[in-house]
Amino acid sequence: MLKDGNKRFVSGTMLSRNFPEQVKQTATQPDPFAAILTCMDSRTPPELIFDQGIGDMFSVRVGGNVIDEDVLGSLEFTAKIKGVKLILALGHTECAAIKGACDNVKMGNMTVLLDKLKPAINAVPQNIQPRTSENDAFVRSVVEMNVKLSLQAITKRSTILNELIDKKAIALVGAVYDVHTGQVAFYKD
Repeated sequence: MLKDGNKRFVSGTMLSRNFPEQVKQTATQPDPFAAILTCMDSRTPPELIFDQGIGDMFSVRVGGNVIDEDVLGSLEFTAKIKGVKLILALGHTECAAIKGACDNVKMGNMTVLLDKLKPAINAVPQNIQPRTSENDAFVRSVVEMNVKLSLQAITKRSTILNELIDKKAIALVGAVYDVHTGQVAFYKD
């Protein structure tokens, strides 16, 4: 459903929706099928890039789509209590949080957030140089690695989600959104 929705978004053939009616229908009983963990970037609104309506999915948004206890708790709620069948960790190109972490930006509480992206930077092969936001290939590699490490963190740090994944009650998928084309590239593994 997300792949089809993204194809519609990219091609400009998004479904026509009656949002006031959807508000009424979902007011007391929403039935979301997915939870999307993505960045708070204004260019990455999940409902739009996947052409979904009100009540179709949960959106968990935080700079750099980092994993912390609040994010894990939110994802556990969506899966265990609300019954979503898919969790998608979605990174995006041109991510300012990733670029800030690559440049070792220090600024108030943002420092703590950007430090959570350091493992992705450190996991990118050292031969990719220079290791700054000026190197598009490096930034893209960090974005992709951050998604992969997010998927690992979800299974390692949440026994609830890991159990649901093992039972095949939910699927866990990673992807990267291209802010230039609007296309989402889903990971195959």
